[in-house]
Amino acid sequence: MSDLKSQMTELAQRSRQAARELAKLDTAAKNKLLLAMADGIERATGTIQAANAKDLAAGKAAGLSPAMLDRLTLNDKRISEIAKGVREVAGLPDPVGKTISEWTRPNGIHIQKIRVPIGSILIIYESRPNVTADAACLCFKTGNAVILRGGSEAIYSNLALAAAMNVPGLPAHSITVVPTTDRTAIDELLKLDELIQLCIPRGGEGLIRAVVEKSRIPVIKHYKGVCHVFVDRDADFDMAERIVINGKCQRPGVCNAVETLLIDAPLAKTFLPRIEKTLAGHGVEIRRDADWITEYLDLIIGLRVVNGVGEAIDHITKFGSAHSDAIVTGNRTTAEKFLREVDSASVFWNASTRLADGAQYGFGAEIGISTDKLHARGPMGLEELTSYKFIVTGTGQIRE
Repeated sequence: MSDLKSQMTELAQRSRQAARELAKLDTAAKNKLLLAMADGIERATGTIQAANAKDLAAGKAAGLSPAMLDRLTLNDKRISEIAKGVREVAGLPDPVGKTISEWTRPNGIHIQKIRVPIGSILIIYESRPNVTADAACLCFKTGNAVILRGGSEAIYSNLALAAAMNVPGLPAHSITVVPTTDRTAIDELLKLDELIQLCIPRGGEGLIRAVVEKSRIPVIKHYKGVCHVFVDRDADFDMAERIVINGKCQRPGVCNAVETLLIDAPLAKTFLPRIEKTLAGHGVEIRRDADWITEYLDLIIGLRVVNGVGEAIDHITKFGSAHSDAIVTGNRTTAEKFLREVDSASVFWNASTRLADGAQYGFGAEIGISTDKLHARGPMGLEELTSYKFIVTGTGQIRE
């Protein structure tokens, strides 16, 4: 067995044992430790920022784009928000042990379907070190151990954040950052389906497809976020402008940013010139000849004029990624058609796609956004990090 293979196997074995210990903790114990983690992050702000500065310097030298560097940056505000997110998770209801349903059969056996932890979860992600804290606190709250494998561009930031969260009283190896940037480590971890119960990749489409192709572990996927806004003929222009600009410009490097703007044909001589001017004023490059399937993650937007909501839905169905799509309209019938027929994880009426987020949905932090339909879909919070089991109580019944 190679050294790296043995190291990753040992790491996964320790994580699996930690998951067994975590499953024994009650809600009060978990919440107390989560609050300690949040305090630990704030106390370590200077250490975390020093580590982050090393990552940023290396990222600039490697030629990372401004959008990618923005995703990587941990300033005072973002560290404070990370700690706040951990505290919010502590304040959320614990789904573990919750009865989903229960019933009694004619033969007298009583059946309960209850939520339980999944076990040991592998998170593979790029650039955004806040994922380290989000993943760790959500997995911990649900009694899962977590193995974190961030991108090489954030290795120092990730290690510093995890160190701050490994507070006294936390079962050993509950939160593990893979300590090497060797990509072969991922290949070895993805073979360990007897020790790791779930893999959640977060990052670019190439990363996720590579993980899916190699993994023996079940994978929850989020290939990309080709998100749309359709401005209908009955839209309020001021509202539409706010939603489009927010969706494209607030943070262009994230998965719920708008990549394609669809304009209803009757607005070609009214709203279209206005929004083109406003987008240009924000430094956005407009592409009318886009390939329609590219996730730009930058100040670039595809723009297409369509004839009505039906054509908009057809475009989204053909080119979208089932992530998040929005309609701006004052017409309820048109909106309801869009909401019913656009088969995406989140569909918005008169609201920005940037709201497709675990914190915005009230989940506290989020583990990711799934574009799958099985097990989890859309922003994943606590319930999506649990499985279930059946508890059957009898009085001596047997099967005849």
